[in-house]
Amino acid sequence: MSEQTTNHEFRAETRKVLNILTHSLYSNREIFLRELISNASDALDKLRFLQSQTQHEAIRDAELPLEIRISSDKVQNCLTITDTGIGMTRDEMIENLGTIAHSGSEAFLKEHTQTAEDGTTSDASNIIGRFGIGFYSVFMVADKVEVTLSATGDGPAYRWISDGTGTFTVEEAPDQADIKRGTTIRAFIKEGDKEFLEKYRIEGIIRTHSSFIPFPILVDGERVNTTPALWREPKFSIKKEQYDEFYKFLTYDQKDPLDVLHLSVDAPVQFNALLFIPDITKDYFGAYREHWGLDLYARRVLIQRENKELIPDYLAFLKGVVDTEDLPLNISRETLQENIVLRKISQTISKQILSHLEKMAKDDAEKYNSFWKLHGKVFKLGYSDFVNRDRITPLLRFNSSAMEDADGLTSLDDYISRARESQKEIWYVAAPSREAAKVNPHSEVFRRKGLEVLYLYEPVDEFALETLAKYKDYTFKAVEHAEDDTEGAWRDMQPWRPDGGDILIGVAASGTTPYVVGGLRTARAHGLLTGAITCNPRSPVAAEAEYALEAVVGPEFVTGSTRMKAGTAQKLMLNMISTAVMIRLGRVEGNKMVNMQLTNNKLVDRGTRMIVQETGIAEAEARALLLACGSVKAALDKIRRGE
Repeated sequence: MSEQTTNHEFRAETRKVLNILTHSLYSNREIFLRELISNASDALDKLRFLQSQTQHEAIRDAELPLEIRISSDKVQNCLTITDTGIGMTRDEMIENLGTIAHSGSEAFLKEHTQTAEDGTTSDASNIIGRFGIGFYSVFMVADKVEVTLSATGDGPAYRWISDGTGTFTVEEAPDQADIKRGTTIRAFIKEGDKEFLEKYRIEGIIRTHSSFIPFPILVDGERVNTTPALWREPKFSIKKEQYDEFYKFLTYDQKDPLDVLHLSVDAPVQFNALLFIPDITKDYFGAYREHWGLDLYARRVLIQRENKELIPDYLAFLKGVVDTEDLPLNISRETLQENIVLRKISQTISKQILSHLEKMAKDDAEKYNSFWKLHGKVFKLGYSDFVNRDRITPLLRFNSSAMEDADGLTSLDDYISRARESQKEIWYVAAPSREAAKVNPHSEVFRRKGLEVLYLYEPVDEFALETLAKYKDYTFKAVEHAEDDTEGAWRDMQPWRPDGGDILIGVAASGTTPYVVGGLRTARAHGLLTGAITCNPRSPVAAEAEYALEAVVGPEFVTGSTRMKAGTAQKLMLNMISTAVMIRLGRVEGNKMVNMQLTNNKLVDRGTRMIVQETGIAEAEARALLLACGSVKAALDKIRRGE
């Protein structure tokens, strides 16, 4: 044996730990390649740091690119991983590869974060390998390992050889002239693990665990990790197309995401996150019950897919990645040492997502409604988050009796804005569909009284409202639990509906009552009136207007007051009556009745006069035709055709 060749024994406790490590600690043997690539990336990080310091001129083979190369030899059953990183000296090799849980990165980090002479502190924190033992996981699949290391400075390269049992050998490497800076690991694969010599298997492991390593990883000369760690890039430099492409790479979804949230947080813990709201829905109560969570990374190295500690269950629809600098790990990267860091990250993500949804609901109601229809079934589980309940409740959405169809959504705040005076309850009915809710016998009185009722279609809806109990000063209450005095609490909104189904709400403005009451009387006589309201309730003559209405159309039709200018009310009344008459006479189809725009009344008046002068028909009929047809020309053509 030459002077440069020495044999060493692992310590007794090291042999025990190594045996546990290689046989039971890692649940998935493919993890060994992730560990070796992480160590290689660590060595490259260290070298890049040294290149930025005064040591740059002393670095060996300075022209070498910073990269990781992997190749396999099926004849020798050998897998080779080479990096052009910092390497090690002979003493460092014995120290770092001879003792379990002794991390060379820890020593490097400590050395290079000391305060410099000028008072500044060097930033050497970007070092992955703080775990100390990942290298030894290679013995799960290899019965012999050779490690050749060449340090950055002068001196020979050395080779470390072991079968992972009791001893290791350190010797001067042969062919010194051909050895470049860095580390080369040759793992002689066991007979039953030859799958790890297949190129497709190697590439699959890299894409799963090491896609975002910041250095090129080449397998048989072809780069595998081509997707950048987008969450590490400045937000202002990233285009929407890049976010969409990354989302599809991450989820295999064919559609672009509905929305994206890019976070960079320094306190209370440091982490970066890229979160997506998918534009598709999945059944997280069924087939995807266990398939949710965010992918957890430590400095670009995948620690765990679908980590459920990072988000609460009501955010299960989120897809994305979280990369933290502060994640403490025990021996294996598969087992988290402390959950307190993840809890802090989860709390921060929850707050950020809620802020994002609040802004969406305020600034883009249509987009928020799309979000709710996709993910509301999951998000409403947030009623159980006591800490954030006051923020989640305003974000809830429901269908209700005030909506035109089952697709309509209302917030609780909008419901309250439409509530009757003195109403202090938010009424709801649980039913499997809108049709079932409408025919619920308990809903009839609320329909007659004009009281809006929320329709709850999912079992969780009723449970959520019962748990919340109230919102602001309003109590959630089921229609079947209405008190006996509900019948008399409010006057009926629509006590009578004429045959034929046409509905007209009469409008009377104080000061113009003589003008409109005649029209209201005519409308009622023709079966076109279902209600009347007074305008400008603060006017001194408002009471006179309301009294006149009650005298003409009956007190049951006067249902309340609103503020409206007298001239506007007058024109609106004329438009509504004339159009309703035309509908009843069959001259205009009801479904063609246009919205009454009150802004261009002068234009409507002028058009009406032109039609009257041209045809001699009554003014009311001319106005109705103009409003129905949309233009003077279309109205005249309709009259000339005799329609």
